[in-house]
Amino acid sequence: MIFWSLLCVFLLFILLIVAIGSILSAPGHKGPATDHFNGKTFINPTGQKAKGLSDVLKWMLKRDQGSWKYSYETTVGPKPVDSSTELLITFVNHSTFLIQWNNLNILTDPVWSERCSPFSFAGPRRMRPPGINFDDLPPIDAILLSHNHYDHLDLNTVKKLHKLYQPVFIVPLGVEKLLKLHEIDNCVSLDWWQSTSIGLKITATPAQHFSSRGMFDRDKTLWCGFTLTDGHQKLYFAGDSGYGPFFKEIGKKEGPMDVSLIPIGAYEPKWFMSPIHVSPEQAINIHEDVKSKQSIAMHFGTFPLADDGQGKAEEDLIIALDKANVPQTDFRIPEEGEALKF
Repeated sequence: MIFWSLLCVFLLFILLIVAIGSILSAPGHKGPATDHFNGKTFINPTGQKAKGLSDVLKWMLKRDQGSWKYSYETTVGPKPVDSSTELLITFVNHSTFLIQWNNLNILTDPVWSERCSPFSFAGPRRMRPPGINFDDLPPIDAILLSHNHYDHLDLNTVKKLHKLYQPVFIVPLGVEKLLKLHEIDNCVSLDWWQSTSIGLKITATPAQHFSSRGMFDRDKTLWCGFTLTDGHQKLYFAGDSGYGPFFKEIGKKEGPMDVSLIPIGAYEPKWFMSPIHVSPEQAINIHEDVKSKQSIAMHFGTFPLADDGQGKAEEDLIIALDKANVPQTDFRIPEEGEALKF
């Protein structure tokens, strides 16, 4: 009797997990097959795949997460200017930047929530405040979303931004379907190398990553980076990516870049993270591959997503820059809330 009772509880638990996983799963892209879409799922330019469930469990069981401190004594930056004809870039934190250029205000992967998670009570917690208070944002004209992971597509934030400013959302293929479920219709979806214009030319570029929000939507929407240009200056936002030869292709087709926003964090342990995230050493390779005059680090210090502890990515970047004979002034570790002029 006890055995059957325990079995019923276990089965109910499994059914609950599956139900939640199904509810969280995002709708996928539908369209003809291409060299990176097999008709159902998207494929990385290198053919690399993110690790599967067995490796996730192996990592979680043996995890040696570095030290993180809830650090909210940080001074939030000043209120940004309303607009700028010059290129101003303000690091909010993680992968969120305010780009002000050609009198446009653009946000990349905006996350102002306390957790990057489908739940308000669980999941990676924000360890530092956003560098700009949400209420201090200028009117937002456009939002670039690199993919649908919770630390890059924060529905709470994007719904608030949509309600306040009705910006255009520029997204990789399939991501527009999730936004439309939440009554966000002003979307432009792009495949790799496709472009749109909003006063700046914006092109989606390849990346090596994966997508999912639940259990049944793995790789059913695309992931990407973006280049932006006014015809004179060029800006590259790398999104979230492992390292591959496609960065040289981006440099040839879209470069040289005047400014590049490149991830440096969430790379340990390398055996698990390397297909989807770059190390600081590889971030320097990207800087060189895309022929960037000036690069700015991102994807560090905010959410404990991997086993590199708080501050480790910045330390390793400084060491790697020294080894590569690249001046630190060429690859900056930005201060949150500080507007950088280019």
